[in-house]
Amino acid sequence: MKLRSTTSPASISRVAKFGAIFAVVAAVAVGGFLYANRPVSADEYDAKIRNLSADMSRFQAEADRLNGEAVNLSNTLAQITNDKNALQAQVDLSQAKHDKLTADIANTEKEIEKNREALGATIVDMYAGDTVSPIEMLASSQNIGDFLDKQEYRSSVKDTLNTTIKKVKDLRAQLQDQKKEVAKVLDEQKVARDGLVAKQAEQASILAKTQNDEAAFQGLVKDRQKQIADARAAQAALAARISAGGGGQVVNGGSLGDYPWNSANCPMWGYLSTGGADGNGGDGRGYGCRQCASYAAWKIAKETGIYYQWGNGGDFYGNAVRAGYRDLGRAPQPGSIAVMLGTPGHVAWVEEVSGSQVRVTQYNYNYGAGWGMYSDMWLPISTFDKFVKIK
Repeated sequence: MKLRSTTSPASISRVAKFGAIFAVVAAVAVGGFLYANRPVSADEYDAKIRNLSADMSRFQAEADRLNGEAVNLSNTLAQITNDKNALQAQVDLSQAKHDKLTADIANTEKEIEKNREALGATIVDMYAGDTVSPIEMLASSQNIGDFLDKQEYRSSVKDTLNTTIKKVKDLRAQLQDQKKEVAKVLDEQKVARDGLVAKQAEQASILAKTQNDEAAFQGLVKDRQKQIADARAAQAALAARISAGGGGQVVNGGSLGDYPWNSANCPMWGYLSTGGADGNGGDGRGYGCRQCASYAAWKIAKETGIYYQWGNGGDFYGNAVRAGYRDLGRAPQPGSIAVMLGTPGHVAWVEEVSGSQVRVTQYNYNYGAGWGMYSDMWLPISTFDKFVKIK
């Protein structure tokens, strides 16, 4: 049997080749590879990220300044524009990070693939040497020192190669995780940016209503303030009734999946709806989107196929009775509407009844999560003045 000499020219060539490859792989393992070998265009990502980060600081400073100024037409429009630009900068920043990371990953994979065959050849050569027994290696060695050097070298190369390959794999996994995280942030910010499209509609609506006239704008502000004051009074009355009846319990809250309006396409301006189907907060059915009347009318339409125009929440009782639906007085049944009379009043949909409690689903009862939110709650029956059977 012919033994392969570890000092032959072929073996020396392989060792030299392995040393060169090892140097490249080691650079990858310590992270230097990504910077030393990445394309020049990657620097453009870094510059863009720096510029966008500076923009974010500038937008925040401008928002702080605008918030400290008096409420007037130009300031309100400037706030909307600044908010929109700030969020767009956030989206662009995430996009730049995403693009940079994608380029880094592609570059890493390209270099690993370029060296894969050479690494494979070296690994095959190294493990081929493992087929040589220690006795055969001893026989081919010039002396015991030479034998020990070969054994130590073979073991050292194997350990270093395994460690380096693990580091490369860990680095690629880390980059992939970062890419997923940035993509997730990007998706979230794109949703928020879509919500700000409604702010553009709000801006256009303000200009249409005021014709860029400050006096008209101040009238709009006063009207908004009155509506908010009325809504707060109704909410306070509702909260007082709930408290007097022993309190309520939230089953679920947030945003209802199949109701067509949400925070992205109908952002709230205080109590008032904006965006929506008409760009002015309307749901396309005569109601303000994410308001109690809009949800109740939508729920009734799901059950009856008819979209009624019944006004504010407090108006639903009288209009429903006039439309021929059965007045339940203060004895609720599932499939009925629950109405607190008054202006604007409140209306909810009855899902379930148990003893002195009624489970209702509703929009825009401010139970602590902010205006325009969906809630599924158990409430005292005494919370409401009237119930009308629909389903």
